[in-house]
Amino acid sequence: MNDFAQAIATDTLRLERLLPGPIERVWSYLTDGEKRSQWFCGGSLEPREGGKSVLLFDHDKLSDESYPADFAGMKGKSFTGTVLVYDPPRALGYTFENGGSEVLFELTPKGKDTLLVVTHRKVATRKDMVGFSSGWDTHLGILADLLAGQKPRGFWTTHQGLRKEYEKRIAA
Repeated sequence: MNDFAQAIATDTLRLERLLPGPIERVWSYLTDGEKRSQWFCGGSLEPREGGKSVLLFDHDKLSDESYPADFAGMKGKSFTGTVLVYDPPRALGYTFENGGSEVLFELTPKGKDTLLVVTHRKVATRKDMVGFSSGWDTHLGILADLLAGQKPRGFWTTHQGLRKEYEKRIAA
């Protein structure tokens, strides 16, 4: 397992994380809007393929750090999409960014823990690959903190550091 997101195609990135706790608990953090808002974004998700997803971003819920100026426009932003895969508690996928790309979450039990694989497809540009890689990496770190019962890391400090790292890692 690699600690960083990997560009597995020019428009696809993949991250793997071994998370503490059983698969059903991790699944609930993907599908329950209130729990999801603690590590990623809130909003609603119709629990069926073809259902509607609404992702509502409010990163003030993630840590006590303020939005940096270059991300202030994201606060309160929402994206509407379609649920592409709904297979509890193993797989969840939906369109992202109002249908521009697709995210798939795959969960596999590993003893008392859960392997989560996130695959983000149809990423339009290298800049988006860098942004999504650093974003997913940061969000999954916060999820791991929550599941371990720890205080979540600072979102923006972590994200800005990872963005610099992914600028180096993702080929032009």
